Amino acid sequence: MYSRRPGAERTHGRVTPESRGAHARAAIRRERAAAAGRGSAAEHAAAEFLVSRGFELIVRNFRRRLGELDLVARRGEVLAIVEVRTRRSSTFGGAAASVDWAKRRRIVRAAQQLLQQQPALARLRVRFDVIVVHEPHAPAPRIDWLQHAFFA
Repeated sequence: MYSRRPGAERTHGRVTPESRGAHARAAIRRERAAAAGRGSAAEHAAAEFLVSRGFELIVRNFRRRLGELDLVARRGEVLAIVEVRTRRSSTFGGAAASVDWAKRRRIVRAAQQLLQQQPALARLRVRFDVIVVHEPHAPAPRIDWLQHAFFA
């Protein structure tokens, strides 16, 4: 048998004010897992899109303390640093609009670290793109590619 907190009553599966926090936390965990799945599917679709356009993927998910780069791809003398975005709805602005100045700063800082670590890449022309993936789990997701989305 297990011990209960003093004053706690058996609820037989009913939601009580004391258990509501646990239900809310579980719902948040489920939503975060679903969002991570959407993000992973979007990055995969974006990577396939770039490869089909003649790019060679150099790095995926370059994570550092100062920021993260979703995709880094090369075509000829151009190094594209790509931020992949997706949104469930456009209620609060589209996915591309969610790349604000703070996110751009983190991307630029992570790019600087990557270029310092790999000097061969530093010789290439660098550009920052945003790829927006609509419905990433669809068999053929719609992709919007914003080349030169911002400058460092």
